[in-house]
Amino acid sequence: MSFSTDIKTELCSESLSDRALAVAEAYGVLLYCRTFSATEVQIVTLCEAFSQRLPKLFRRAFGVTLEEPARTGRGHWSFRLTDRDAIAAMFEAFDLEARRTVSHHVNLSVLEEQGSAVAFLRGAFLAGGSVSDPRKGFHMELATAHYSVSREVHALLAELGFPPHDSARAGSYMLYYKRADVIADLLTLLGAQHASLEVMSAQVERDMNNKVNRQINCDSANADKVVATAQQQLEAILRIKEQYGLDILPEKLHEAALLRIANPEASLADLAKLSYPSVTKSTLNYRLKKIMEFNPET
Repeated sequence: MSFSTDIKTELCSESLSDRALAVAEAYGVLLYCRTFSATEVQIVTLCEAFSQRLPKLFRRAFGVTLEEPARTGRGHWSFRLTDRDAIAAMFEAFDLEARRTVSHHVNLSVLEEQGSAVAFLRGAFLAGGSVSDPRKGFHMELATAHYSVSREVHALLAELGFPPHDSARAGSYMLYYKRADVIADLLTLLGAQHASLEVMSAQVERDMNNKVNRQINCDSANADKVVATAQQQLEAILRIKEQYGLDILPEKLHEAALLRIANPEASLADLAKLSYPSVTKSTLNYRLKKIMEFNPET
């Protein structure tokens, strides 16, 4: 099962005891399903729990009985309703007239209470929503065929504190989110607390992995820098040895040169600890810099 199906299954555990909330949820389903017109309603889903919830939802909201869904070759459940009286009853529940509705809009008077607005969004997600597997990325979207509906749901989500991004693709209008914390909070609002926790856990794991990778990259860069610096110091020491002999160096620089030759890949901190008598890292660094700049002819 996909993560989206898991979420929808979780959302379908919500009670249908309150008729007003059932009407609001059904409204979201109808505006985000495949077809909702004066002559036909068609709802297609991959979620078995949603296919089982739909007949109960429509019976509670409109007193309408849906026929058993047809099962497609791709494993979808497909509900189709063409009874015009039943469809007219749905329109009337939203204070609309089927024969006069040219394009769909969200009748916000049906969603005045926050509970109704949340139920509406739950229905919209059940019919037209998806969330990517949080282990692979963070993306949540709602897709509808109705431009005005998408714009009005955009405003509704923003009013609830979840302003979405929007786009259009292949005749569908989408509202979407890319931030894990926003997706998790919205899922909690809709009633999918378990899925919300999965998203938050995935975000924590990703943050930890990123932190570890940054540390590894930083350590690797520092190690490369240590090796490069040590190589430059060794080249300077070798040049002095070949041209003048190391005895030309002052005593403390001579000791630092021998220490570097004996420990060609050691860091400054490690070299400082190996010094006898011990010196600070900054002191040893100063001496090695003097070796690199050393020129007895100046």
